[in-house]
Amino acid sequence: MSAHLDAFLDMLTAERGAAVNTRLAYERDLADLGRWLAQRSVALEAAGTEDLRAYLAVQSKDGAPRTVARRLSAMRQFYRFLLSEGRRTDDPASPLDSPKQGRPLPKILTEAEVGAMLSTAEARGGPEGLRLVALLEVLYATGLRVSELVGLPMTAIMRDGRGLLVRGKGGKERMVPLSDPALAALAGYIPFRGHFIPASGGAGGEAGHSPFLFPSRSSAEGHLTRQRFAQLLKQLAIDAGIDPEKVSPHVLRHAFATHLLDHGADLRSVQKMLGHADIATTQIYTHVVTERLKKVMHDHHPLARRKVEEASEG
Repeated sequence: MSAHLDAFLDMLTAERGAAVNTRLAYERDLADLGRWLAQRSVALEAAGTEDLRAYLAVQSKDGAPRTVARRLSAMRQFYRFLLSEGRRTDDPASPLDSPKQGRPLPKILTEAEVGAMLSTAEARGGPEGLRLVALLEVLYATGLRVSELVGLPMTAIMRDGRGLLVRGKGGKERMVPLSDPALAALAGYIPFRGHFIPASGGAGGEAGHSPFLFPSRSSAEGHLTRQRFAQLLKQLAIDAGIDPEKVSPHVLRHAFATHLLDHGADLRSVQKMLGHADIATTQIYTHVVTERLKKVMHDHHPLARRKVEEASEG
């Protein structure tokens, strides 16, 4: 390693209090740059802007934008250090532009995967199974945030029984309609809701009573916790033959929005149901739909298949 790199890493630890993993990450990234520069007979501390730009161009072809951005950050700090220490008279990394990372598309589940999870939950039966079906159906029908879902009070059910009055971020209330399957799931679960109410009544409730739609006998909050619901979903995914890493309450919220748009819902309606203050936040789901349509066209359009066949024959 370069003595200059050693000095930079020591500075990170001594002056900035960098953690061991942070120091190792900088060392890996800058050592990789050093090896690449050595192949061009350029010392790490002597690299020019064009050398660094050429290195980043190679990285951009093979690596993710986040990785390239991280390596550029390491380069900037290293050469800024050399400049501040008087070991260089310029900063070759300062003219370099950061790569465009874009906004990552949300993970989603297919309609078939959601259906498989619901069928698996229904097969369980008993109070636990009925509660899980109700949670899934309400979440998939409304796209509620997980904190909104598990903390729903009984009073959230509207008088006509066809929807929920939800208090979201900033205390804002919104009305969210319930689908027929969600209504049926709630009707099946509510008679067994008492199974989850502690004898003392729990937080905010009298003995044998609870104000929550999804009470809990063990949580300090008096209702099912976000963490417990996430655990239940992971286990359900495993039982349904779905990768549990794909499944979380937030992914089901994404599925709700994406599947609505798939079936022709307008963006404003989805925005209102999700409780987004800005429609720009909701627009990310239009990109998901677009990407899925592109894949369908690529995989199934006759012309796309013909091009693949021609390429393989060539």
